[in-house]
This record gives sequence, C-alpha cells and structure tokens, in this order.
Amino acid sequence: IGRAGAMAAAAMVAVAGGGDFSDLREIKKQLLNVAERSRERGLQHSGKWAAELAFALEPLPLSELPPPPVLTEEDARDLDAYTLAKSYFDLKEYDRAAYFLRGCKSQKAYFLYMYSRYLSGEKKKDDETVDSLGPLEKGQVKNEALRELRVELSKKHKAQELDGFGLYLYGVVLRKLDLVKEAIDVFVEAAHVLPLHWGAWLELCNLITDKEMLKFLSLPDTWMKEFFLAHIYTELQLIEEALQKYQSLIDAGFSKSTYIISQIAVAYHNIRDIDKALSIFNELRKQDPYRIENMDTFSNLLYVRSMKPELSYLAHNLCEIDKYRVETCCVIGNYYSLRSQHEKAALYFQRALKLNPRYLGAWTLMGHEYMEMKNTSAAIQAYRHAIEVNKRDYRAWYGLGQTYEILKMPFYCLYYYRRAHQLRPNDSRMLVALGECYEKLNQLVEAKKCYWRAYAVGDVEKMALVKLAKLHEQLNESEQAAQCYIKYIQDIYSCGEVVEHLEVSTAFRYLAQYYFKCKLWDEASACAQKCCAFNDTREEGKALLRQILQLRNQGETSSTDVAAPFFLPASLSTNNTPTRRVSPLNLSSVTP
Repeated sequence: IGRAGAMAAAAMVAVAGGGDFSDLREIKKQLLNVAERSRERGLQHSGKWAAELAFALEPLPLSELPPPPVLTEEDARDLDAYTLAKSYFDLKEYDRAAYFLRGCKSQKAYFLYMYSRYLSGEKKKDDETVDSLGPLEKGQVKNEALRELRVELSKKHKAQELDGFGLYLYGVVLRKLDLVKEAIDVFVEAAHVLPLHWGAWLELCNLITDKEMLKFLSLPDTWMKEFFLAHIYTELQLIEEALQKYQSLIDAGFSKSTYIISQIAVAYHNIRDIDKALSIFNELRKQDPYRIENMDTFSNLLYVRSMKPELSYLAHNLCEIDKYRVETCCVIGNYYSLRSQHEKAALYFQRALKLNPRYLGAWTLMGHEYMEMKNTSAAIQAYRHAIEVNKRDYRAWYGLGQTYEILKMPFYCLYYYRRAHQLRPNDSRMLVALGECYEKLNQLVEAKKCYWRAYAVGDVEKMALVKLAKLHEQLNESEQAAQCYIKYIQDIYSCGEVVEHLEVSTAFRYLAQYYFKCKLWDEASACAQKCCAFNDTREEGKALLRQILQLRNQGETSSTDVAAPFFLPASLSTNNTPTRRVSPLNLSSVTP
C-alpha cells in the first residue's frame, strides 16, 4: 500500500503544483478528477465544492476530459466488496458497510472502511445528543469509535501508508479527540499530499484561531491555497484581505462561481455592510434559486433590516424546497423572532439542532431567543454550545456577556465582552459594552478608554460619546463633558436627519447649563432654545432662557475672560462662532 499511496500522492502533487491560474483548463481537469475521487469515498461536501467550482469554468472538449482513474491489482481484488459497501454507505447503513469492507487492502476501500466506522460513531453520538438537548456538558456524549480509529490510523501514519484522504480522516479523528496541535500537523500534511481536497483545507480553517498561527504554517504552493486564504481571512474577520483575494479569484476566471459570490456576501455581512450584502444575496438567488446554503445568513440581514415581507417570502420558498434543512429551520426561526413569537422561534432553532447538533448559527440564535424570553440559564447553555462548536463566534461571547449583565455579575461580563472584543477589535458595540462593564466595576479610566476607542472606530449606535460625556460629568470634568456633547450633536446632525435620540435633549441641556456657568449668554440661549424642542427638557429650557434674559436686563455682559474653546456647530448656533475641536484624551492608540 505504501508504494501505491506514494505514487498516487506524487501524481496528485504534480497535477496541482504552482499557485497561478494561467491554465484554467488544467485546473478544470483537476477539479473534475478530485470531485469524482471524493464522491467514491463518500466525501460529498468536498465533491460538491469541486464540482461547483468546475461548473464555473468553461466546458472541456471530449478529447481533453480526464481519463478514468487507473485501477491497481488491490483495487480489482476489493472491487466487489467496495461496490456493495458503497451502496450501503450511501443509504447511511455505516456499520453494515464497514462489516463488508473488513480486510480490504486498497486505499479507496480502506478509507471507506475507516470512514464508515467514524460516521457510525458520530451518528450514534448525535442520536444520544438529540435525545437530551438540555444542559449537556462537553464530552458527556462521546463517539466511542474515535480511540480505536486513532490507534489504527496512527500505525498506518507512522508506516507512511496513508494517502491524502486517509490523512484527512486521521486529522478529523485527532480534532474530535481535542488533540488540536497534532490535528493541524496532519491536515497540513494532507494538504501537501493531496492539495485538491477542499475538506482538509476547511478543517484547517476551523483550527486556526489567529493570524499568528497562520504565519507559522508551511502550506503547499498551489492555486488551492488562494481559496484557503480567502476563506480563513473571512473567518478571522480580516475582511479587506478576504475581499481582495476573492476579487483576484474572480479576475483569474472564477467570476461565475456561486461559492465565491456567496463568500463575498458573507464577508460584507461580517463587516455589517448590509446593503451590499443584501444586493449580492439577491443576485445569488437569481443565479441559483434553489440554493439553501448561506440563506440563514441572508435571513439574518433581512431580520436586522426588519424586512418582514422579504423574510416571509424566503421562509416559504425554502420550506417548499426542503423543510428539513438546518438553514430552512433557522430562516423560519428568524421570521417568528421578527414577529416577536419567541417561543415558536426557539422551537425552530431546536429543530435545526436536532437535524445537526453542531450547527453553530442555531445555537447562537437560540441563545438570543432565550434572552428575549428572560430564560438566562437556557441562554447561557445555548451560547456555551455555540462556543464549543466554534470559539471564534463573537456573537456567542457577546451574548454570554449580556446574560451575565442581566444577572448582575460584572466580572463574568467583563471576561466575555473582552473575548468578543478580541474577535471584533473594531466593533464599537463590543467596546461600548466593555466600557459599561468597567463603569460598573468603578474602573472609570478604563471605561473612558473604551468609549473613546468606540467613537474612534466609528460608533454604530452613536452612544459612545454620550456615555463618555456622562463619565466626565461624574468626574466633574465639565470642559471634556461639554466637548463630548458637542461632538455628539455634530455627529447626529451630520447624518442629515435627526434620529430619534433621547440623548440629544440631554446634550443640549448640559451645554445650556455649561455655557450659562461660563457666562456665554448667546451660546447658552441657543442651547436652551433647542431644549424647548424636546418634551423632557422644555421646562428647563424655558427657565434658563428667562434667567438669561433677567441677567442681560440687569446689565450682565457675556464673559470674555472665561476661555471657552468650544461652541455649537455653526449650523445650530444663533451666531456663527467658529468651532474648535480639541481631542479629549489622546487614547486612540490605547486598546483596553
């Protein structure tokens, strides 16, 4: 087996060498070849990925179609057992398939034998997990076959008798046993031996937690590496780099690839460019109307935009295509959540998890629903499951922070918000949440840093400056507080429309009082007049205007000796005094 495996590996490396896309015909041949080989081994997702990518390239003439794989003596000997077992495998009768493959020596039959045993164990584990979807501790239900498989595969590995597919399976077994470092080494080896197998690259993506780990991997120089890098950049939230990679792949000739289009849509979803992501998803639906993959991400976008009719249409449409797919259940769950029917929504997310207990999105969304239903212990359980599945899911870390906030446990809160912030360093929501946490723990300097950083990275909810201003108020730093309120008002009015912001009135009230103390009557009366436009500050505004009028009548002049470095934006002020923006704290370089 060793020699045959080595020869096959050498042939595949020769096929996949070089990281350029100059010969698209050759790439198409390689994709068709690996799609067929993956299907023979029951690796349906890898086969589908290769077939979709091949479909995006120009068709090959008959003379250039790849020849059928050459059969060895061992293949011929195992052919009958393999053919029978493969039919059982396709019907999900894994134990039966494995039984008829015992003693087979060919690479293909041996892989199917080991893979059947692995899937049999997984199926039994999933069945047990589904029976108790309650509070499951990690490792309570195990795949009993893993240890035996590891022993057998490690012997073959030491003897160098595993081909690319065998190495992939060995890596999966190691990962399932939480032997992450060993698994990474084996997946890298699998990528070198069989660069065209997408499954190995994808497994590697799930194990790499940051850019540093990526630097130390010695990956094969092949065109597949470009797809891997684009995918891992998306996962690590390095969206700019990911979009550049995908653009270069489109330019190289993969412009029709629905896989790439969907990945670009997911990337825009990750940076919350909702309009762009929605338009790409709509385009994708026109090209591939029966596609179910990624439609849960599409439904998240529709949910955020409160697009009820579109979400309802998507849910009905997917229900017609396939009612029992995890993505369909998540879309229906989102639909009910948008209609505030949280019990029904949670029910559909549970259904998704019965179909696939390792489906990340459903755990996180179910956590959100439990939060809405004020069931914090169930929410914590769901978020913890999400993190077990994928430690990079910032929404689950953020959700855990929120649940512990409700439980008034700020130290726990801080830990989870920090983790969410590490995963999304430029997301203002994480920074504002961190700031609030520090505030509750009376670590006001840290809180100020967080709020200022949230403002610096582009505050989504426009709340960071108000919170910063209120902190300065608490600390009697009236100048900085006034400056934060001015910046806040400038930001709100620069949007073109004054959003319904409760804090606008608070800002005007504080500024009116601040200018009044500084004896700057013009500015104070301009702010007091603005206060009159809001219900909650109307009376205070009127009272202040009366006071200013009284003082002016008594001959009090506007102060000239008080240095007032800030004024209202020209558009809001009655007099056009120039504004001067002074940085409140030089903290833009400081991350909490």
